Amino acid sequence: MAQADVIILGGGLVGSTLGVALGVHGLTSIILDPADPAVTLAPGFDGRASAIASATHRMFEAIGIAPGLGDEGCPIAAIRATDGLAPGKLDFIPDAADDPVGVMYENKRLRQAIYDAAVASPHVDLRYKDRAIDVRREAHGVTVTTAGGDTLTAPLLIAAEGRNSPTREAAGIRVARWSYDHAAIITTLGHEVPHENIAYEIFYPAGPFAILPLKDDAHGHRSAIVWTVDAKDRPAMLKLSDRAFLAEASKKMGGFLGQLSNLSARSSYPLGFHHAARITADRLVLVGDAAHGIHPIAGQGLNLGLRDVAALTEVLVEGKRTGLDLGDPYLLERYQRWRGLDTFAVALATDGLTRLFGIPGKTASAVRRFGLSAVDSIPPLKAAFMAEARGETGKLPKLLQGIPA
Repeated sequence: MAQADVIILGGGLVGSTLGVALGVHGLTSIILDPADPAVTLAPGFDGRASAIASATHRMFEAIGIAPGLGDEGCPIAAIRATDGLAPGKLDFIPDAADDPVGVMYENKRLRQAIYDAAVASPHVDLRYKDRAIDVRREAHGVTVTTAGGDTLTAPLLIAAEGRNSPTREAAGIRVARWSYDHAAIITTLGHEVPHENIAYEIFYPAGPFAILPLKDDAHGHRSAIVWTVDAKDRPAMLKLSDRAFLAEASKKMGGFLGQLSNLSARSSYPLGFHHAARITADRLVLVGDAAHGIHPIAGQGLNLGLRDVAALTEVLVEGKRTGLDLGDPYLLERYQRWRGLDTFAVALATDGLTRLFGIPGKTASAVRRFGLSAVDSIPPLKAAFMAEARGETGKLPKLLQGIPA
Protein backbone atom coordinates (compact mmCIF):
# COMPACT_ATOMS: atom_id res chain seq x y z
CA MET A 1 0.00 0.00 0.00
CA ALA A 2 1.29 3.46 -0.96
CA GLN A 3 0.21 6.71 0.65
CA ALA A 4 0.46 10.35 -0.47
CA ASP A 5 -1.09 13.75 0.14
CA VAL A 6 -2.96 13.53 -3.17
CA ILE A 7 -3.61 11.00 -5.93
CA ILE A 8 -3.68 12.57 -9.40
CA LEU A 9 -5.42 10.65 -12.18
CA GLY A 10 -3.86 11.88 -15.43
CA GLY A 11 -0.20 12.64 -16.06
CA GLY A 12 -0.51 15.04 -18.98
CA LEU A 13 0.65 18.66 -19.05
CA VAL A 14 -1.72 19.81 -16.29
CA GLY A 15 -1.63 16.75 -14.02
CA SER A 16 2.17 16.48 -14.04
CA THR A 17 2.64 20.23 -13.53
CA LEU A 18 0.36 19.99 -10.49
CA GLY A 19 2.49 17.19 -9.06
CA VAL A 20 5.66 19.27 -9.57
CA ALA A 21 4.07 22.41 -8.04
CA LEU A 22 2.87 20.52 -4.97
CA GLY A 23 6.24 18.80 -4.64
CA VAL A 24 8.12 22.10 -4.53
CA HIS A 25 6.07 22.88 -1.40
CA GLY A 26 6.68 19.48 0.20
CA LEU A 27 3.34 17.85 -0.65
CA THR A 28 3.50 14.32 -2.04
CA SER A 29 1.55 12.99 -5.00
CA ILE A 30 1.02 9.74 -6.83
CA ILE A 31 0.27 10.28 -10.53
CA LEU A 32 -1.48 7.48 -12.43
CA ASP A 33 -1.68 7.48 -16.22
CA PRO A 34 -2.26 4.59 -18.66
CA ALA A 35 -0.06 6.20 -21.32
CA ASP A 36 3.43 5.03 -22.19
CA PRO A 37 6.02 7.88 -21.95
CA ALA A 38 7.94 6.29 -24.81
CA VAL A 39 4.91 7.15 -26.97
CA THR A 40 3.79 10.48 -25.49
CA LEU A 41 7.32 11.91 -25.43
CA ALA A 42 8.16 10.82 -28.99
CA PRO A 43 8.79 13.81 -31.32
CA GLY A 44 5.81 13.04 -33.57
CA PHE A 45 3.22 12.41 -30.84
CA ASP A 46 1.84 15.96 -30.44
CA GLY A 47 2.41 18.43 -33.25
CA ARG A 48 0.63 21.30 -31.51
CA ALA A 49 2.20 24.42 -30.04
CA SER A 50 0.92 26.36 -27.04
CA ALA A 51 1.08 30.01 -26.05
CA ILE A 52 2.17 30.05 -22.41
CA ALA A 53 0.89 33.29 -20.90
CA SER A 54 3.44 35.43 -19.06
CA ALA A 55 1.81 34.71 -15.68
CA THR A 56 1.91 30.97 -16.35
CA HIS A 57 5.56 31.27 -17.36
CA ARG A 58 6.34 32.87 -14.01
CA MET A 59 4.92 29.75 -12.37
CA PHE A 60 7.12 27.55 -14.57
CA GLU A 61 10.11 29.54 -13.32
CA ALA A 62 9.00 29.32 -9.68
CA ILE A 63 8.56 25.53 -9.71
CA GLY A 64 11.62 24.65 -11.77
CA ILE A 65 10.09 23.71 -15.11
CA ALA A 66 11.46 26.71 -17.04
CA PRO A 67 15.13 25.58 -17.00
CA GLY A 68 14.12 22.42 -18.85
CA LEU A 69 12.61 24.53 -21.61
CA GLY A 70 15.87 26.43 -22.11
CA ASP A 71 15.71 28.89 -24.98
CA GLU A 72 13.32 26.77 -27.06
CA GLY A 73 10.45 29.26 -26.73
CA CYS A 74 9.58 32.20 -28.93
CA PRO A 75 8.44 35.29 -26.99
CA ILE A 76 5.18 36.78 -28.25
CA ALA A 77 5.95 40.48 -28.64
CA ALA A 78 2.48 41.42 -29.90
CA ILE A 79 -0.88 40.05 -30.99
CA ARG A 80 -2.72 41.33 -34.06
CA ALA A 81 -6.39 40.53 -34.66
CA THR A 82 -8.20 41.26 -37.94
CA ASP A 83 -11.56 40.45 -39.50
CA GLY A 84 -10.41 38.50 -42.52
CA LEU A 85 -8.04 40.52 -44.66
CA ALA A 86 -10.25 43.63 -44.53
CA PRO A 87 -8.93 46.96 -43.18
CA GLY A 88 -9.20 47.48 -39.44
CA LYS A 89 -7.13 45.73 -36.81
CA LEU A 90 -6.53 45.37 -33.10
CA ASP A 91 -2.93 45.33 -31.92
CA PHE A 92 -1.87 44.23 -28.45
CA ILE A 93 1.65 45.52 -27.85
CA PRO A 94 3.09 45.51 -24.31
CA ASP A 95 4.93 48.52 -22.98
CA ALA A 96 8.70 48.32 -23.34
CA ALA A 97 9.15 47.68 -19.60
CA ASP A 98 6.59 44.86 -19.49
CA ASP A 99 7.02 41.13 -20.04
CA PRO A 100 6.00 39.72 -23.45
CA VAL A 101 2.37 38.64 -23.80
CA GLY A 102 3.55 35.05 -23.54
CA VAL A 103 5.96 32.50 -24.97
CA MET A 104 5.22 29.99 -27.73
CA TYR A 105 6.45 26.44 -27.16
CA GLU A 106 5.96 23.32 -29.20
CA ASN A 107 4.00 20.87 -27.05
CA LYS A 108 6.70 18.22 -27.40
CA ARG A 109 9.10 20.60 -25.60
CA LEU A 110 6.57 21.27 -22.86
CA ARG A 111 5.85 17.58 -22.35
CA GLN A 112 9.52 16.71 -22.00
CA ALA A 113 10.35 19.55 -19.62
CA ILE A 114 7.35 18.86 -17.37
CA TYR A 115 8.02 15.11 -17.39
CA ASP A 116 11.69 15.64 -16.50
CA ALA A 117 10.74 17.96 -13.61
CA ALA A 118 8.24 15.39 -12.31
CA VAL A 119 10.78 12.55 -12.52
CA ALA A 120 13.35 14.70 -10.69
CA SER A 121 10.95 15.59 -7.84
CA PRO A 122 11.40 13.43 -4.74
CA HIS A 123 7.77 14.11 -3.82
CA VAL A 124 6.23 12.85 -7.08
CA ASP A 125 5.56 9.15 -7.63
CA LEU A 126 4.96 8.81 -11.38
CA ARG A 127 3.13 5.62 -12.35
CA TYR A 128 2.68 5.44 -16.10
CA LYS A 129 1.23 2.42 -17.92
CA ASP A 130 -1.15 1.93 -15.00
CA ARG A 131 -4.68 3.07 -14.24
CA ALA A 132 -7.34 3.10 -11.54
CA ILE A 133 -9.80 0.21 -11.71
CA ASP A 134 -11.55 0.94 -8.43
CA VAL A 135 -11.93 4.30 -6.69
CA ARG A 136 -13.51 4.76 -3.29
CA ARG A 137 -14.07 8.23 -1.86
CA GLU A 138 -15.12 7.75 1.74
CA ALA A 139 -15.39 9.81 4.92
CA HIS A 140 -11.86 9.02 6.06
CA GLY A 141 -10.08 9.34 2.70
CA VAL A 142 -9.65 8.00 -0.83
CA THR A 143 -8.58 4.47 -1.76
CA VAL A 144 -7.58 3.61 -5.32
CA THR A 145 -6.89 0.11 -6.62
CA THR A 146 -4.77 0.05 -9.76
CA ALA A 147 -4.71 -2.31 -12.72
CA GLY A 148 -1.23 -3.29 -11.57
CA GLY A 149 -2.66 -4.56 -8.29
CA ASP A 150 -1.49 -1.73 -6.01
CA THR A 151 -3.61 0.00 -3.36
CA LEU A 152 -3.12 3.75 -3.03
CA THR A 153 -4.51 6.02 -0.32
CA ALA A 154 -4.70 9.80 0.09
CA PRO A 155 -6.99 12.42 1.61
CA LEU A 156 -7.80 13.86 -1.84
CA LEU A 157 -8.32 12.65 -5.41
CA ILE A 158 -7.59 14.99 -8.33
CA ALA A 159 -8.98 14.26 -11.80
CA ALA A 160 -6.75 15.58 -14.59
CA GLU A 161 -7.88 13.04 -17.19
CA GLY A 162 -9.02 15.41 -19.93
CA ARG A 163 -12.39 16.33 -21.38
CA ASN A 164 -13.82 12.81 -21.20
CA SER A 165 -12.85 12.30 -17.56
CA PRO A 166 -14.32 8.99 -16.33
CA THR A 167 -13.83 10.11 -12.72
CA ARG A 168 -15.99 13.19 -13.30
CA GLU A 169 -18.68 11.04 -14.88
CA ALA A 170 -18.56 8.47 -12.06
CA ALA A 171 -18.99 11.31 -9.55
CA GLY A 172 -22.21 12.33 -11.29
CA ILE A 173 -21.01 15.87 -12.03
CA ARG A 174 -23.12 17.35 -14.79
CA VAL A 175 -21.45 18.97 -17.77
CA ALA A 176 -22.77 21.58 -20.21
CA ARG A 177 -21.38 20.81 -23.64
CA TRP A 178 -21.89 21.50 -27.30
CA SER A 179 -20.02 21.12 -30.56
CA TYR A 180 -19.11 24.00 -32.84
CA ASP A 181 -19.26 21.67 -35.86
CA HIS A 182 -15.73 22.88 -36.58
CA ALA A 183 -12.35 21.19 -36.63
CA ALA A 184 -8.89 22.62 -36.04
CA ILE A 185 -6.13 21.76 -38.50
CA ILE A 186 -2.75 21.93 -36.76
CA THR A 187 0.65 22.13 -38.40
CA THR A 188 3.86 24.16 -38.60
CA LEU A 189 5.35 25.74 -41.68
CA GLY A 190 8.30 27.79 -42.82
CA HIS A 191 8.00 31.24 -44.34
CA GLU A 192 10.18 33.68 -46.23
CA VAL A 193 9.43 36.85 -44.21
CA PRO A 194 10.27 37.00 -40.46
CA HIS A 195 7.24 36.91 -38.14
CA GLU A 196 8.87 39.49 -35.85
CA ASN A 197 7.46 37.58 -32.85
CA ILE A 198 3.90 38.65 -33.68
CA ALA A 199 0.95 36.28 -33.23
CA TYR A 200 -1.85 36.80 -35.75
CA GLU A 201 -5.52 35.92 -35.34
CA ILE A 202 -7.36 36.32 -38.65
CA PHE A 203 -11.11 35.80 -38.22
CA TYR A 204 -13.18 34.17 -40.96
CA PRO A 205 -16.84 33.01 -40.83
CA ALA A 206 -15.70 29.37 -40.71
CA GLY A 207 -13.46 30.19 -37.74
CA PRO A 208 -10.16 31.84 -36.86
CA PHE A 209 -6.91 31.29 -38.70
CA ALA A 210 -4.14 31.68 -36.12
CA ILE A 211 -0.46 32.15 -36.98
CA LEU A 212 1.73 31.62 -33.94
CA PRO A 213 5.44 32.51 -33.97
CA LEU A 214 7.97 29.76 -33.31
CA LYS A 215 11.71 29.91 -32.87
CA ASP A 216 13.66 29.77 -36.13
CA ASP A 217 15.31 26.46 -36.96
CA ALA A 218 17.97 25.34 -39.44
CA HIS A 219 15.51 25.88 -42.31
CA GLY A 220 14.69 29.48 -41.36
CA HIS A 221 11.59 31.25 -40.08
CA ARG A 222 8.74 29.13 -38.68
CA SER A 223 5.22 29.51 -37.34
CA ALA A 224 2.55 27.16 -36.06
CA ILE A 225 -0.92 27.51 -37.51
CA VAL A 226 -4.29 26.60 -36.06
CA TRP A 227 -6.76 26.68 -38.94
CA THR A 228 -10.43 26.33 -38.00
CA VAL A 229 -12.54 24.80 -40.77
CA ASP A 230 -16.08 23.45 -41.11
CA ALA A 231 -16.17 19.87 -39.88
CA LYS A 232 -17.36 18.68 -43.31
CA ASP A 233 -14.19 20.14 -44.92
CA ARG A 234 -11.80 18.46 -42.51
CA PRO A 235 -11.15 15.23 -44.51
CA ALA A 236 -10.44 17.18 -47.71
CA MET A 237 -8.05 19.57 -45.93
CA LEU A 238 -6.07 16.66 -44.53
CA LYS A 239 -5.87 14.99 -47.94
CA LEU A 240 -4.53 18.04 -49.80
CA SER A 241 -0.98 17.74 -51.08
CA ASP A 242 1.57 19.81 -49.19
CA ARG A 243 1.86 22.18 -52.14
CA ALA A 244 -1.90 22.70 -52.36
CA PHE A 245 -2.23 23.14 -48.59
CA LEU A 246 0.52 25.79 -48.52
CA ALA A 247 -1.15 27.60 -51.42
CA GLU A 248 -4.48 27.70 -49.52
CA ALA A 249 -2.72 28.82 -46.33
CA SER A 250 -1.00 31.63 -48.22
CA LYS A 251 -4.39 32.87 -49.45
CA LYS A 252 -5.72 32.93 -45.89
CA MET A 253 -2.70 34.97 -44.85
CA GLY A 254 -2.86 37.33 -47.77
CA GLY A 255 0.73 36.37 -48.58
CA PHE A 256 2.24 38.73 -45.99
CA LEU A 257 4.78 36.13 -44.79
CA GLY A 258 6.06 35.54 -48.30
CA GLN A 259 6.66 32.10 -49.78
CA LEU A 260 5.65 29.20 -47.52
CA SER A 261 7.57 25.93 -47.23
CA ASN A 262 8.61 23.01 -44.98
CA LEU A 263 5.12 21.94 -43.99
CA SER A 264 5.11 19.52 -41.08
CA ALA A 265 2.68 16.64 -40.61
CA ARG A 266 -0.91 17.81 -40.21
CA SER A 267 -3.20 16.77 -37.40
CA SER A 268 -6.77 17.66 -36.58
CA TYR A 269 -9.27 17.54 -33.74
CA PRO A 270 -12.94 18.51 -33.38
CA LEU A 271 -13.82 21.72 -31.53
CA GLY A 272 -16.36 21.94 -28.77
CA PHE A 273 -17.26 23.56 -25.48
CA HIS A 274 -17.76 21.88 -22.13
CA HIS A 275 -17.98 23.18 -18.59
CA ALA A 276 -18.58 21.16 -15.42
CA ALA A 277 -21.42 22.37 -13.20
CA ARG A 278 -19.05 21.97 -10.26
CA ILE A 279 -15.31 21.39 -10.08
CA THR A 280 -15.36 19.67 -6.67
CA ALA A 281 -17.20 16.82 -4.95
CA ASP A 282 -16.53 14.77 -1.80
CA ARG A 283 -12.73 14.42 -1.64
CA LEU A 284 -12.52 15.16 -5.37
CA VAL A 285 -11.21 18.09 -7.40
CA LEU A 286 -11.28 18.58 -11.18
CA VAL A 287 -8.48 20.42 -13.00
CA GLY A 288 -7.78 21.28 -16.62
CA ASP A 289 -9.94 19.80 -19.36
CA ALA A 290 -11.70 17.56 -16.85
CA ALA A 291 -13.29 20.79 -15.56
CA HIS A 292 -13.57 22.95 -18.68
CA GLY A 293 -12.87 22.99 -22.39
CA ILE A 294 -13.08 26.04 -24.63
CA HIS A 295 -12.59 27.06 -28.24
CA PRO A 296 -8.92 27.84 -29.02
CA ILE A 297 -9.96 31.26 -30.38
CA ALA A 298 -8.04 33.07 -27.60
CA GLY A 299 -5.33 30.48 -26.96
CA GLN A 300 -6.32 30.18 -23.30
CA GLY A 301 -7.22 26.48 -22.95
CA LEU A 302 -3.95 25.17 -21.50
CA ASN A 303 -3.40 28.36 -19.52
CA LEU A 304 -6.79 27.92 -17.84
CA GLY A 305 -5.74 24.47 -16.69
CA LEU A 306 -2.40 25.76 -15.42
CA ARG A 307 -4.21 28.53 -13.55
CA ASP A 308 -6.18 25.73 -11.87
CA VAL A 309 -2.82 24.25 -10.84
CA ALA A 310 -1.61 27.52 -9.30
CA ALA A 311 -4.83 28.12 -7.35
CA LEU A 312 -5.20 24.53 -6.13
CA THR A 313 -1.55 24.41 -5.05
CA GLU A 314 -2.04 27.55 -2.94
CA VAL A 315 -5.23 26.20 -1.36
CA LEU A 316 -3.68 22.83 -0.48
CA VAL A 317 -0.36 24.24 0.73
CA GLU A 318 -2.15 26.64 3.09
CA GLY A 319 -4.41 23.80 4.25
CA LYS A 320 -1.42 21.59 5.01
CA ARG A 321 0.29 24.37 6.96
CA THR A 322 -2.77 24.87 9.14
CA GLY A 323 -3.16 21.15 9.76
CA LEU A 324 -6.39 20.67 7.80
CA ASP A 325 -7.38 17.42 6.14
CA LEU A 326 -6.62 18.06 2.44
CA GLY A 327 -10.06 16.68 1.58
CA ASP A 328 -11.75 19.13 3.96
CA PRO A 329 -14.92 20.61 2.39
CA TYR A 330 -13.75 24.11 3.37
CA LEU A 331 -10.60 23.80 1.25
CA LEU A 332 -12.48 22.35 -1.70
CA GLU A 333 -15.12 25.08 -1.54
CA ARG A 334 -12.39 27.71 -1.54
CA TYR A 335 -10.98 26.22 -4.76
CA GLN A 336 -14.52 26.00 -6.21
CA ARG A 337 -15.17 29.72 -5.57
CA TRP A 338 -11.75 30.78 -6.79
CA ARG A 339 -11.64 28.91 -10.06
CA GLY A 340 -15.30 28.29 -10.84
CA LEU A 341 -16.13 31.89 -11.71
CA ASP A 342 -12.89 32.64 -13.58
CA THR A 343 -13.12 29.59 -15.83
CA PHE A 344 -16.80 30.22 -16.53
CA ALA A 345 -16.18 33.87 -17.43
CA VAL A 346 -13.38 32.96 -19.86
CA ALA A 347 -15.48 30.16 -21.33
CA LEU A 348 -18.40 32.50 -21.97
CA ALA A 349 -16.15 35.15 -23.49
CA THR A 350 -14.48 32.73 -25.91
CA ASP A 351 -17.82 31.19 -26.86
CA GLY A 352 -19.23 34.67 -27.53
CA LEU A 353 -16.25 35.62 -29.70
CA THR A 354 -16.58 32.36 -31.64
CA ARG A 355 -20.23 33.08 -32.40
CA LEU A 356 -19.72 36.78 -33.13
CA PHE A 357 -16.94 36.18 -35.65
CA GLY A 358 -18.82 33.27 -37.18
CA ILE A 359 -21.69 35.45 -38.42
CA PRO A 360 -21.38 35.75 -42.22
CA GLY A 361 -22.21 38.81 -44.29
CA LYS A 362 -20.88 42.31 -44.99
CA THR A 363 -22.92 43.98 -42.24
CA ALA A 364 -21.60 41.65 -39.55
CA SER A 365 -18.07 42.11 -40.86
CA ALA A 366 -18.43 45.90 -40.74
CA VAL A 367 -19.63 45.71 -37.12
CA ARG A 368 -16.68 43.50 -36.19
CA ARG A 369 -14.18 45.83 -37.85
CA PHE A 370 -15.72 48.77 -36.02
CA GLY A 371 -15.42 46.86 -32.73
CA LEU A 372 -11.78 45.97 -33.32
CA SER A 373 -10.91 49.57 -34.17
CA ALA A 374 -12.84 50.84 -31.14
CA VAL A 375 -11.03 48.55 -28.70
CA ASP A 376 -7.75 49.53 -30.38
CA SER A 377 -8.43 53.19 -29.59
CA ILE A 378 -9.71 52.83 -25.99
CA PRO A 379 -6.69 52.28 -23.69
CA PRO A 380 -8.55 50.94 -20.59
CA LEU A 381 -10.48 48.39 -22.64
CA LYS A 382 -7.38 47.38 -24.51
CA ALA A 383 -5.48 47.01 -21.22
CA ALA A 384 -8.20 44.65 -19.94
CA PHE A 385 -7.85 42.42 -23.00
CA MET A 386 -4.06 42.49 -22.62
CA ALA A 387 -4.31 41.44 -18.95
CA GLU A 388 -6.52 38.51 -19.93
CA ALA A 389 -4.06 37.41 -22.61
CA ARG A 390 -1.26 37.46 -20.02
CA GLY A 391 -3.33 35.51 -17.51
CA GLU A 392 -3.26 38.38 -15.03
CA THR A 393 -6.95 38.95 -14.33
CA GLY A 394 -8.86 38.23 -11.13
CA LYS A 395 -7.25 37.21 -7.85
CA LEU A 396 -3.86 35.96 -8.98
CA PRO A 397 -2.42 32.91 -7.18
CA LYS A 398 1.06 33.46 -5.77
CA LEU A 399 2.68 31.05 -8.23
CA LEU A 400 1.37 33.12 -11.13
CA GLN A 401 3.13 36.08 -9.54
CA GLY A 402 6.34 34.06 -9.52
CA ILE A 403 6.49 33.52 -5.74
CA PRO A 404 6.03 30.32 -3.70
CA ALA A 405 2.55 29.49 -2.48
